[in-house]
Amino acid sequence: MNAHVSPVCVTATNVTSLMTNHPAAISQPLPLPVELRRRISVNHALGEQITQQRQAVQRILNGQDQRLLVVVGPCSIHDPDAALEYADRLAALSEEVSEQILPVMRVYVEKPRTTVGWKGLAYDPNLDGSGDMPKGITLSRELMHAVAARGLPVATELLQPMLAPYVDDLLSWVAIGARTTESQLHRELASDLAAAVGFKNATSGDVQVAIDAMQAAAHSHQRFAMDSDGRPVMQQTAGNPHTHVVLRGGHGEPNYQAHQVRAAVNTLREAGQNPRLMVDCSHANARKDHRRQSGVMLDVLAQRKAGDANLVALMLESHLFEGKQALTPNAMRYGVSVTDACISWETTERLLKSAADQLSG
Repeated sequence: MNAHVSPVCVTATNVTSLMTNHPAAISQPLPLPVELRRRISVNHALGEQITQQRQAVQRILNGQDQRLLVVVGPCSIHDPDAALEYADRLAALSEEVSEQILPVMRVYVEKPRTTVGWKGLAYDPNLDGSGDMPKGITLSRELMHAVAARGLPVATELLQPMLAPYVDDLLSWVAIGARTTESQLHRELASDLAAAVGFKNATSGDVQVAIDAMQAAAHSHQRFAMDSDGRPVMQQTAGNPHTHVVLRGGHGEPNYQAHQVRAAVNTLREAGQNPRLMVDCSHANARKDHRRQSGVMLDVLAQRKAGDANLVALMLESHLFEGKQALTPNAMRYGVSVTDACISWETTERLLKSAADQLSG
């Protein structure tokens, strides 16, 4: 031992002091996934619908279906009633544009945070920091089930791998976000999903990490998981062949323009991966200005009409009303995002109808 360093003596007084200087850990039991799936169950007819919708998404990503895949909806869900009104409107619009477009509704119940902030419906459904996760997980499954029952394919970003078994049987498309695309745990999770998975490029704009993620997710893995009784198990995954890159820009700069799309496609081909792409019209591609999403979408449609068949999908952040709002008790505006600002339903409807017209020509 270094003569100049005194050993630390751990005494009862030391321990008491340490305990009083740190808040006590609080645990709260959660329902088992099997219990929640039994309570909010997928019947045969709904299960067949979800299977068919997953296959439709996969055919678009494989180039077998020439429709445009559009993942659209609120940045995050904080009010299930507003989300269901949005779902009703989108379901009606889907019937009008179904020959040219396959709309998939964003039902995002988790939100990644750069530092701190509201983490989503699954974590804090009361919007007050109380963290009622049993209620949040239940509400999340109920909402996804209700959206699927309206005939819409459901999309979400899976942030916490332990949440996946509560909802993954309801999902037709899954995002792995820019902050987690490089995560081994999320690549293993993706390899275990039946739904198609879009890996976003890194926040720096680097597309290679998403390509690496596709390669990893295509393989079988041994991963930590829970069985139906909530016990930890080693799960052998099958590998997921239905993955793709989502271009979302990086460091405030877009990457949806024609030369950047060509570069991404060439890199994917060189790696032996699916070259078909989704463009996220928000985030850095819109320079964090929700009003620019329309311009991004129109640019991508123009590239597609000019012959770029690899641009098969788009993502829009859209709510009933434009903009965003702070989480303010007793002063919340109905149908307005509490995370990223969104375009309005009217703008969304106009964009999708215009896209359907352009694609039918």
